[in-house]
Amino acid sequence: MSLGGLEEKFEGLIADSMMRDHVPGLSLAVVKDGKVVYARGFGARNLKASLQATPDTLYGIGSCVKSFTALAVMQLQEQGKLNVNDPVRKYLPEFKIGKEGSPITIHHLLSHSSGIPDLGSAVVEINRFLEGDEKWVPLTSFDDVMAFVNDAKDEVAAEPGTRFFYLNEGYTLLGRIVEKVSNIRYEDCIRERILKPLKMSRSAFPNENLEKDADVATRYFVQRKENTFVATPSVFPLDRLAYAAGGLVSSVMELANYMITYMSEGVFEGTRILGSALLKEMYKPHIDTGYSTFFGKRWYGYGWRIDENFFGHECVGHGGSTAVSNADLLFVPALNMGVAVASNNGMADSVYMIAPVVLAWLMGKDPMKEIPSFEIERKIGMLAGEYESYKGIAKISVVRKGGILFVESKEKLSEQSLALIPESDRLESLKFYLLAGGIRMPAEFVVDSSGKIDLYIERNRFHKVK
Repeated sequence: MSLGGLEEKFEGLIADSMMRDHVPGLSLAVVKDGKVVYARGFGARNLKASLQATPDTLYGIGSCVKSFTALAVMQLQEQGKLNVNDPVRKYLPEFKIGKEGSPITIHHLLSHSSGIPDLGSAVVEINRFLEGDEKWVPLTSFDDVMAFVNDAKDEVAAEPGTRFFYLNEGYTLLGRIVEKVSNIRYEDCIRERILKPLKMSRSAFPNENLEKDADVATRYFVQRKENTFVATPSVFPLDRLAYAAGGLVSSVMELANYMITYMSEGVFEGTRILGSALLKEMYKPHIDTGYSTFFGKRWYGYGWRIDENFFGHECVGHGGSTAVSNADLLFVPALNMGVAVASNNGMADSVYMIAPVVLAWLMGKDPMKEIPSFEIERKIGMLAGEYESYKGIAKISVVRKGGILFVESKEKLSEQSLALIPESDRLESLKFYLLAGGIRMPAEFVVDSSGKIDLYIERNRFHKVK
């Protein structure tokens, strides 16, 4: 499938980001006006066997599953079996957090506005499956989860509905509510009421004979070891307790059907999944997340985030990671276009920039110029390196950790690592400062006409040498 040459603008960028972030395989699908107009796999779904990633390759999609859980809840509301304004205790009387006068409701769990900060159960599970740092928290049954959550009553930091705290455990509770109200297993409910009608026949949960499928991505835990990166094959690091928060496995082609349904106001190929009004409640801004992006304020609905100004339009999306795979869904309802991305390295943050880049090109924008992240990325890459003072007497490194630059010195008399804090969010200038001993110390990079870079820190001048 082709976008008439437009794909040439982003395919090279995808390949570069995969190399930089050590991504074995990645798949991409683009939807426009109810149809898949582009789909392609990049790299390998299995490195050792040299098996190509395809648009049909199955990946763990992490927290993208939250919108499926929210959709199941809204279907139950449409059937009159629950209401999002009902207290959680109505369905889970064993849930002990909250006050009688202002109870935590289903709405609060859906919108991450319960007032309960993240409790870390996802970290416990992923570490356990990947043989990481075992936390020794008993989490092997729903009773364990409920005891774990109830014991966090002193962690509650805000009244329900007043503050955004992303809470994986909240969606585990929602999955349990779906089971109790529908009277069937959560995964059966999702399969029968969402996956089957949307022709997502290969999407499944990890214990459902998934490995029998011929096109499943090998999950890779990518780690730095000595001076190289090693991709270690892994299991799916989730069990039933995490299904409602992040357990589904799917392909970008089947996820395209899912996005088409939202952009068609709840209808897929003539079958209505949910009424239009209730569907729109899912991507209505319910709570301010507190995030400010290059696309304005970010809100959260029910299983979806909403950026208020993506080149003049509301943009709906959600990302998800299982540490060994990840995915990102993004669509613009007003323009009837969307992008699904998935990869088999869950630690690769650059995957989350692909969907907005492709959407921007589809909208006739040049993301390299109009999305500041790329210019910031370019400048950070340009500034990182090895620096020396006059005659190499003092040597420092400017290293990148995440999206932040650090100055590191390993001299015996001055070993330290200090963050370079930019004076401007978008790095319009190359002026930074360091905080050392409570003192704000100026630091400035200067690039001359030949491209040579100097770094001035207080009294010192360093020349980039590598």
